[in-house]
Amino acid sequence: MWNGLFVVALAICLGLLLRWCFRALPNENWQILGCIPTSKQGPNLWKGLNITYYGLIVSAAVVAATATVFVLMGSIRIPIGTTALMLILILPVWALATKVVARLVEKKPHTFTIGGGTFVLLFITPASLWLTNVCLGSESGMQVPLLPFFAATAIAYTIGEGIGRLACISFGCCYGKPISQCGPLVRKMFGGHGFVFTGKTKKIAYESELDEHEVVPIQAITSSIHTVAGLAALVLYFNSAFYAALLVCVVTTQGWRAVSETLRADYRGEGKISAYQIMAGITILFVVVPSLLVDVQSVMQPDLMTGLTMLWNPPMMLALQGLGLGTFLFSGRSKVTESTVSFKVLVDRI
Repeated sequence: MWNGLFVVALAICLGLLLRWCFRALPNENWQILGCIPTSKQGPNLWKGLNITYYGLIVSAAVVAATATVFVLMGSIRIPIGTTALMLILILPVWALATKVVARLVEKKPHTFTIGGGTFVLLFITPASLWLTNVCLGSESGMQVPLLPFFAATAIAYTIGEGIGRLACISFGCCYGKPISQCGPLVRKMFGGHGFVFTGKTKKIAYESELDEHEVVPIQAITSSIHTVAGLAALVLYFNSAFYAALLVCVVTTQGWRAVSETLRADYRGEGKISAYQIMAGITILFVVVPSLLVDVQSVMQPDLMTGLTMLWNPPMMLALQGLGLGTFLFSGRSKVTESTVSFKVLVDRI
């Protein structure tokens, strides 16, 4: 019963969050969160470093995804230390890969790709799991099972991407094609329901001059699909259907990744088939093919309340806060915008 109530409550919270973000974030005032003066440019004028809502949303998504891994692994009674070691091994690689893959594909130094970073994780996760079992398994006598861990990380990624894609709405990146340039079916489906971005500092404006144009709300569609897939996979996971949960996450997210590229107008690299579409296809094969070769049944029964207790301790809360702060500092400092700040005294209030 608790499992079902948890998923329902989570669905309501995420649904309300997405609904509000779809309405507010395309607006100009939801891009820059704050400004830090860095150097003086003249009398009462300072050059400023812009801090973005993009970074705030991404940090929230990373914290949510990480907490999800701890809860799901805790629900099958994997100790906090074991899960933490695996994440310590893979998260720094993921953060680096988000920049490196984007630079290789898009030839731009100041951009990120969550999908590209996740593609790299697909291949380093088995190695990190093996290393964790070697380091801790001999002492504790516990071996972390591959399939539940893969399923847990897939669910975490899916839910995290559902939240994180909201950052793209705020920054105006990963944007869709103008609805007026799409086919009749797309115009009928999204006409009057698309995004209209405002603000010349949003990527859609300075890269393609599509601000003030109604475009396919591709970020909203992606966020919604990921959220629904993540919630469905949670239900499967709590019913011990680990492979089914993994399959739902990977096939849905990566299949949509390949399809959504056809509705996007931002630069995705050279060629009719982008590198990201190829990565999505490889990821699906990587998950589907093993099911034809090995037994994917499991007798483990996850317990939600046991998993939630993993979060209810000061060290874990502080660690998640530190992770959020680090992610915010990593992704929240705008490299493509700057500001000029002026200060003055309100004489009438002295």
